[in-house]
Amino acid sequence: MKAETGMGERVLALVSQPPEPGCVPSARPADAAARAIDAAATKAALAAGTLALPPGPLGWATIAPEMLAVWHIQRQLVADIAALYGRSADLGPAQMLWCLFRHTAAQALRDLSVRVGERVIVRPAAQALLQRVAGAVGLHLGQQAASRMLSRWVPVVGAAGVGAYAWWDTRQVGRAALLLFEREQVIDNPV
Repeated sequence: MKAETGMGERVLALVSQPPEPGCVPSARPADAAARAIDAAATKAALAAGTLALPPGPLGWATIAPEMLAVWHIQRQLVADIAALYGRSADLGPAQMLWCLFRHTAAQALRDLSVRVGERVIVRPAAQALLQRVAGAVGLHLGQQAASRMLSRWVPVVGAAGVGAYAWWDTRQVGRAALLLFEREQVIDNPV
């Protein structure tokens, strides 16, 4: 239980303050976002694959740094996509949490958003709701981390698998950010 609480706290710290975007609004945001997604997915795959190389118990020590490295790449991607669409002001903790973990912990995030036709509405999220959702996401991610321990016993194959998963995962984060920022929608932020 303590590990899941720690993971939930890490998730909450990760989303509480979105990073400064590394780009500016674009005249062709979809094209620029596609390039940003490709670059971030490649960077995440390399980071995760490299950190997954150490075998056995030494490799276990790299699981948390690997996950954090990928999340930092992904959160920067979300901030950059918001900026490309001129929507940086709309990016808060609830939106960041939704983009980062929508595809892996959808059940935990059901209280944050609702889809209405072509629009996604991210509901206001009080700190208590964010903590509860981050805890649920942390529990799910803790289970994923436990399964990653197996990949550390077969270093090269495991590293390739971890890198491939990080590439896919980062592309899913980019797609979630596109879904959120490319269409005009209501994004509720607590005032």
